[in-house]
Amino acid sequence: MLLKKRNISQKLLLICKGIGMGVANKIPGVSGGIVALVAGFYEELIFSFSKFNKTAFSLLLKREFRIFYHHVNGSFLSLLFFGVIISFFSVSLILDQLIQNYPRYVWGIFFGFVLASVFFIWMQSKRHTFQEYILTLLGTIAGLMVSFLTPGQENDNLFFVFFCGMISISGMILPGLSGSLLILILGNYTLLLVDSVNALYFTLVDLASFDFSFTDDSNRMELLGVMLVFALGSLTGLLVLSKVLRWLLLNHKEKIISTLVGFILGSLNALWPWKRVVKKSNNELNLDRHELFWPKFDQSENIYVILFMFLGYGIVTLLEIYGKRRTEN
Repeated sequence: MLLKKRNISQKLLLICKGIGMGVANKIPGVSGGIVALVAGFYEELIFSFSKFNKTAFSLLLKREFRIFYHHVNGSFLSLLFFGVIISFFSVSLILDQLIQNYPRYVWGIFFGFVLASVFFIWMQSKRHTFQEYILTLLGTIAGLMVSFLTPGQENDNLFFVFFCGMISISGMILPGLSGSLLILILGNYTLLLVDSVNALYFTLVDLASFDFSFTDDSNRMELLGVMLVFALGSLTGLLVLSKVLRWLLLNHKEKIISTLVGFILGSLNALWPWKRVVKKSNNELNLDRHELFWPKFDQSENIYVILFMFLGYGIVTLLEIYGKRRTEN
């Protein structure tokens, strides 16, 4: 795959896509891979990840950093993950506030975004085979099955934490499959994505102020160990899964895209604006589950939500039309 050269506007756009990817990865039920697929950089992302191989490791050992940077498509990855970092410290915090205060409007526009994007991805292929229709159906069923799984209980065993890391990275490179949702299902969402992240944040703050007293806090050190193992598991999963997907995209691109489109459609219920929290018991653990329902259209709020859905759909449609015109010119 040829590496793309980007001008300043394209670089800024890629940072914005990274911001979108970071926001999506943070929300249980939403996949950062969806952003990669619908924004048109999914293949480049997978191919870039797959370049972290023996050759890359050898270049690092030889201190050939410039060649290593070019080998792994460093310009693309650095811009993308710069956007992810910006999202983590800014946009995602704003989104948290919007979801808390205007949840249905936010889910409505997201629903429109994804629905329109899936439609245009599907329409890129002018002719679909029967096998591709079947794969889309199977992907839809799989997406529905994953989204309705019941969460388990927390487990801080390091082998299990490593496994959670391998699973969590799937949300970044498999559209429709939310890594944070899978961590929630495995029961370790609070441990890995809340407690450990907070421990790392407070540790970085302490280090910035040259305060090393946290080393005497056994709970903090234990959480940092958990975060390290989780990160190693994520890196391992990234390297393994990206190579598998690279081979599949090279040899069975249309089939893989069809399956991923189905998976996104099956997991769209995570973005459905009309849902309410239902308390359910799992042994001794009380869990919050969401129940979907059909809205009443005699309420003004629901009308506004539908308008936000159309707004999201319309934005993607306009971007698609604009992109085609630029390509033709």
